[in-house]
Amino acid sequence: MSRRFSVLLVATLAILLAAPAFGNSQGPPWIKDGGDRIVPEDGCTCHGAGGSPSTELILSISGVPRAYEVGETYDLTISLVHSSNSIGGFMIWDYGAGVFTVVDGTKEVADSGGALSQSTPANDWVIPWVAPSEDVGDIHFSLAGNAVDGSGLPDAGDHWTTLSFTVSAPGTATLDEDPSLRTISVGDYESLFGQKSDEQLEAEHQAELASGYLEQGNLYFWTTLSILIIAAILQGEFYERRFGGGPPHLDMRLALPQGIRRGVLSLGLAIGLGWAVDTELPWGYTLLIAMCTLWAIFGVYRTVVQVRAEKKSTDLV
Repeated sequence: MSRRFSVLLVATLAILLAAPAFGNSQGPPWIKDGGDRIVPEDGCTCHGAGGSPSTELILSISGVPRAYEVGETYDLTISLVHSSNSIGGFMIWDYGAGVFTVVDGTKEVADSGGALSQSTPANDWVIPWVAPSEDVGDIHFSLAGNAVDGSGLPDAGDHWTTLSFTVSAPGTATLDEDPSLRTISVGDYESLFGQKSDEQLEAEHQAELASGYLEQGNLYFWTTLSILIIAAILQGEFYERRFGGGPPHLDMRLALPQGIRRGVLSLGLAIGLGWAVDTELPWGYTLLIAMCTLWAIFGVYRTVVQVRAEKKSTDLV
């Protein structure tokens, strides 16, 4: 492979990898994942942690009238509030009912039927929206917002969420004297108004560490104890067979009811163990049920080996 071809191949791969990361800075695509899901309704799932909306982001839109007037223009302000990310993007759609005016920093989304998005990462966009020229009934809006960390990658440092709202038809709601004062938002109240001091954050961090140490300590302790108990039983079996002459004989008249009792107990505990695993019961309860199940199974085993053991003179007395 020639050096020129190698350089060309590496450059091509770099461009292909960089395209998804930087392409959305000029506005997200209309259709997501090659299907029929659209960004204003489903959000920017390629960003953030786990592809889920974040409560750490406050997405708000102000200037929304309770009811629109035919042909009236309303200035809608879209804002993103996050503790560390100050800029990002958005996409808004009124399902083609009115007309969004493209202003500086925004653009119309291709093939969307009138949706609007950012053209460059920013914040606090003021978007004129012209109501329809006739009464078309209630108008529904879908809005998606994404506050980015500036890394240029759609990673866990980005935070997005969605917001849906409705503007009523003309004459169906009492209008506000100043529509610009009305704000609709979504997000966690504590993320917006409950900013914590460094001391509070450190105290919560220490409490989290202490809880983690306690949980891990309990897990290691009880798991180790269970292993030691099982090892002791296996060791006892080994020494009994090697040096004690094997298990004592058990008459069938005694073994049969004992085996039935222990078998029923084993079956019940096995069912309980399956239920504990299926319902994701806390590990402590699951471990206890598992140990009791093994104990019951061991009891059935002991009954069987004692019945099969050879009779000795002491067993006949």
